[in-house]
Amino acid sequence: MAITVEDANTYISANCIDIDDWNDAGEAKQLRIVNVASRDLAQFYPSYTIPDAAVYEFANVLATVYGDSVRLAQQGVSGFSLSGVASFNYKDSAINIPGGSTRKYIPQTALDIIGAENGVTLSKRGVMWSVM
Repeated sequence: MAITVEDANTYISANCIDIDDWNDAGEAKQLRIVNVASRDLAQFYPSYTIPDAAVYEFANVLATVYGDSVRLAQQGVSGFSLSGVASFNYKDSAINIPGGSTRKYIPQTALDIIGAENGVTLSKRGVMWSVM
């Protein structure tokens, strides 16, 4: 099927828990997010069929990662407050580097959907060398 913002809105509203950043993004930004999610999943998993649902799960995560409040942290703001109403502080480890890989943000849910479609098991965990 074709991936659309309307279908993404329907899927995310029905199947994702935290949708505030997705809903706050304008339609143009939502389209960019869906395009990036689709492109990156196809690039990272080229030998697999990527279901629309996996793209929408990933798009919702990207909406949070590249949302307005996280963007301030990306730009170097360590904290700010609004006239005593609210105060926001950012952890250094939560800041992603703009232009970096989005691969680390692919949720396990999206990998499970891709795996189910292709009859394989995909995981974010990998085998690595260890020194004892």
